[in-house]
Amino acid sequence: MSSERELSGKHAVITGGGRGIGAAIAQRLAEQGARITLMGRTRDVLEARAETLRALTEINCETVDVGDAASVEAAFAAAVRRLGPVSILVNNAGQAGSAPFVKTDPALWQQMLSVNLTGTYLGTRAALPDMLAAGWGRIVNVASTAGQKGYPYVSAYCAAKHGVIGMTRALALELAQKRITVNAVCPGYTDTDIVRDAIANIRAKTGRSEAEAQGELAKHNPQGHLVRPDEVANAVLWLCMPGSEAITGQAISVSGGEVM
Repeated sequence: MSSERELSGKHAVITGGGRGIGAAIAQRLAEQGARITLMGRTRDVLEARAETLRALTEINCETVDVGDAASVEAAFAAAVRRLGPVSILVNNAGQAGSAPFVKTDPALWQQMLSVNLTGTYLGTRAALPDMLAAGWGRIVNVASTAGQKGYPYVSAYCAAKHGVIGMTRALALELAQKRITVNAVCPGYTDTDIVRDAIANIRAKTGRSEAEAQGELAKHNPQGHLVRPDEVANAVLWLCMPGSEAITGQAISVSGGEVM
């Protein structure tokens, strides 16, 4: 941990902050002194994570449905009342659902867009006025290698994550002279609940062992393993730290070389 705590005085909001990649990001930003608001659906999960961080910094928790505009507006308003204007936004909340394209019904399609793409839009829309008023900000969208390439059976998820990267690039240009950077971090298969669900799905459909099912996903990574949440968090931290000002509009793959 840096003794200088380079993000002291900054308020960082992390959606999906209670577990997995979001929890790892919260740890890294807290270590650098940022005040943290964790957002997610389940209060108990958020509070449990917050308890592990309170020795490092001020922590606030807000429950939210990232796909619902009124819920997002209320959560961000409460966060600002408690910890001040938002300086850093990490749009991390996400959900993956799989089905062959012909079985991807409108409900699944809309759910993937709502959580992964609309949620990113709504969070950004809520946080951006504070950044514009301050003349400084960092927006990091946790997308996926599914926003950089295709995977079978997850057309809706891929479409949503491609949309996140497109929005990232457009907004980065719009804000290029405002001292606000906008970037996407794109993890490959990462050791999170989403991937554990995928492993369970593979086991149920194929009868493979857990190790075999995990290996089926890990083989996408040329390094031969699932990405660790802290590896993604380190990339997010770098984009938020002083010295990253020239990095904007990028979709940075954290995937062991799967996407180049």
